[in-house]
Amino acid sequence: MKLNHARIVLTGASGGIGQAIAKELVKRGAHLLLVDLDSEKLLTLQNTLKASNAQVYALSADLSSHDSYEQITNYAIQQMGHIDILINGAGIMSYTEFHQQDAAMVERAFKINVIAPMQLARLCLPDMLAKQQGQIVNIGSIFGSIGFAYFSSYSATKFALRGFTESLRRELADTGVQLTYVAPRAVKTPLNSPAVYTMAQKVNMNMDPPEWVADKIVKAIEANKKDVYLGFPESLFVRINAIFPRLVDFALRKQNRIMHECLDQQ
Repeated sequence: MKLNHARIVLTGASGGIGQAIAKELVKRGAHLLLVDLDSEKLLTLQNTLKASNAQVYALSADLSSHDSYEQITNYAIQQMGHIDILINGAGIMSYTEFHQQDAAMVERAFKINVIAPMQLARLCLPDMLAKQQGQIVNIGSIFGSIGFAYFSSYSATKFALRGFTESLRRELADTGVQLTYVAPRAVKTPLNSPAVYTMAQKVNMNMDPPEWVADKIVKAIEANKKDVYLGFPESLFVRINAIFPRLVDFALRKQNRIMHECLDQQ
């Protein structure tokens, strides 16, 4: 889809990947509604982007709250007239043994990582279908195709997001509305705890800068790509895991023990 003058809603805008995506979109002439919980970071980002004469709006919203979904879409239409592209970039993650994870955190992860993208897509679709064009972009993860130990909740939410994207894409195949799913591997952002960085170093986990990831995401949007898996050999492991998951079980055993050792440092 052409991004010049496109009206775009971007959730998770003040995060590491979100800020980088916003900057790439502004370079291409897009109009943005930035959505995130942190109002101070949003205002700072909005002012930075406006310095380039972009049409940028900001809305602080809690995506774990059902009331926020209509608030976001109504505000976007009020300010920009309509929504051409919805980018679901917000997400939360925890690195812990599942039986020790806080019950409220499990629910919050599903609300932000899965329910919010689904509800926002549901509310954006009527206008997109009426125009017979639009694009919904769901930012997933390699963890949504390969379930990693100690990231059970996060992996489960990204598996769900990937399944939702695939299903809705097939449902909308003849409507002119596009669905794009982008799965980065690990990214160097504040989403990661110090323990995650320690673990990543010990197991030689590849981690990409958010600017590189954002560039790939925006290019995938422009090309109307359906599924994009970022990073090699992780993109290859996704295919292997789909065909030979028990082989991957065996291959990850040593890594899982190291990951468990890093948990003790939290």
